[in-house]
Amino acid sequence: MTMLSSAPGGASVRGPADPQPSTAATTKRRTQGGVVLAVPALVWYLVFMVGPLVAIFVIAALHWPGMLQPVTFAGTGNVTAVFDDPVFWDAVQNTAVQLVVAVPLMIIGAYMLGYYVAQKPPGHRVLRYLLFIPGLISTPAKAMVFYAVLSPDGLLNGALDKVGLGSMTDAWLASPSTALASLILLDVWSGIGFTAVLFAARLGSVPDEIGEAAQLDGAGHWRAMWRIHFPVIRDFVGVVTMLQFLWTLFGSAQNVLLLTQGGPGSSSTTLSFLVYQKAFIAADLGYSQTVGVVLFLVGLAGLLTIRRVFRQNY
Repeated sequence: MTMLSSAPGGASVRGPADPQPSTAATTKRRTQGGVVLAVPALVWYLVFMVGPLVAIFVIAALHWPGMLQPVTFAGTGNVTAVFDDPVFWDAVQNTAVQLVVAVPLMIIGAYMLGYYVAQKPPGHRVLRYLLFIPGLISTPAKAMVFYAVLSPDGLLNGALDKVGLGSMTDAWLASPSTALASLILLDVWSGIGFTAVLFAARLGSVPDEIGEAAQLDGAGHWRAMWRIHFPVIRDFVGVVTMLQFLWTLFGSAQNVLLLTQGGPGSSSTTLSFLVYQKAFIAADLGYSQTVGVVLFLVGLAGLLTIRRVFRQNY
């Protein structure tokens, strides 16, 4: 760029203008600055996220009988031991039942509760807090509540005796036919209220005009809930389903540990509890992390499937 200046005699002289930084150079400097600021987060991610993931696959190929014991290369020996172990297949079956039952019940029930709260019925603010309470209780406290209800001399058996249904009483947490169902009930109870609050918050951001138009067209609450509002927040439902899937898949070990110890037998053993049991009780780290690899692959496949099912169609 040039500038005009006055010369003696009134003539105008064209001179060079002050150099201005180019847009490309400015953008490059900003990009470099952003990369520098992202380095600490990237290092943290590599060390504490990618590092443990790689370690799982490495340890799965080792024979490691305890933290202070000598380590030898096992090759595919751990894989063979895992797939030949009937306890592993019991854990696979229990985990599959838990996911197939608990996650759909939790998501469907939470969505319906969230829709009801989003309609702002009388006392809806208090209801939000009540639904959120299970999410504020620690896992050991929730386990104690369920133990008090489901133990042989607990509240459930006492109530059945009082109404004349004493023949239906059972040791719910110690029976092979009811131990896993009790854990699934705990998963649903502890997660449905928190998830309902999330759905209510998302549904509250849907424009009121959509619901009003549905009412003018004669749509009732059931049709508006599933045919109008659900497609609008379909992507959010997918995200919440992913979270609940992961919490159920990887977090079931704590409830199993506190209530049933995987028993009786292996009737309530899940994959995540099997990882804990083999690592910290049986001191077989190679077996444990081989199951951990299976757990990782199941989680990855589940996330991809849920993402595909709930992706928007427009």
